[in-house]
Amino acid sequence: MPETVRPDGARIHYEVHGEGFPVLLLGDGAAGGGIASWETNFYHPVTELADRFRVIALDPRHVGGSTAAPFEPFSYERNAADIQAVLDELGVDQAHVVGAGTGTAQAWRLVHDAPARVRSVVSQEPVGLDDSNTLGTFLGEYDEAMRLARAEGLEGVIAAAEAQARFTGGSGVGPYAARLNADPAFRDEILTLRRERYIVSVVRYRDGVWPQGSAYFSVPEEWMTGFPSPLLILPGNDPLHPEGVAKRLASEVPDARLLDTGHDTGDRRTEAVRAIVSFLDEHTPR
Repeated sequence: MPETVRPDGARIHYEVHGEGFPVLLLGDGAAGGGIASWETNFYHPVTELADRFRVIALDPRHVGGSTAAPFEPFSYERNAADIQAVLDELGVDQAHVVGAGTGTAQAWRLVHDAPARVRSVVSQEPVGLDDSNTLGTFLGEYDEAMRLARAEGLEGVIAAAEAQARFTGGSGVGPYAARLNADPAFRDEILTLRRERYIVSVVRYRDGVWPQGSAYFSVPEEWMTGFPSPLLILPGNDPLHPEGVAKRLASEVPDARLLDTGHDTGDRRTEAVRAIVSFLDEHTPR
């Protein structure tokens, strides 16, 4: 299992598929998805892109195959540094970025912190705030994780994680589900905590993923008006991925285009995949 070991001991798991100009995949990992979560989207980018590009997919800390210090809060700044460390290890100076869900917020921060390393960005179903939702819409995704810990204790959290290794919004397994599922020592460690200490750690993690202060979460709103990379936007249509955020991005980002993803029919999904590949080809250096 390829992984990058960070100075603080965190291990960032990644996978590489295909050959060609690099394409970095950032899935819904911050909220608990990871590499495997791409399979739930309307297309799987590894399948669609690896015959033309060198596809690099990674898991953020605590997600999928990646590990970190127990119960540290999520940080977009640290996540961007982890991503750059993986690119450094692979000898990648610059890559396209394809982000989905919270992966779009990760992409914004990577461009913010290392603009020269990003050739272009595909933003699939970007997360964010508009008139159709509130910050509470996002924070509420963690309510069941806290309720389960209070009701059934840490034994209940572990039992839930053993049954379901991936945290999804509204589930009780919590953001450390993948490691609890795979690591007996981590399960023993969590049992030494008071349940309120665990709940506080969930709140801190949640507030790192969904911080106050910006509709885009990971970067200031005013910064987005000078976004330096070409951007293709595939809008979402639910409270966490509202269409209004996609439209705002399309109107504010200097070099942005908005694409109707067409989730309703196979033909339109195929058209969207073709548009993504065409966009990446257009911005690949010759």
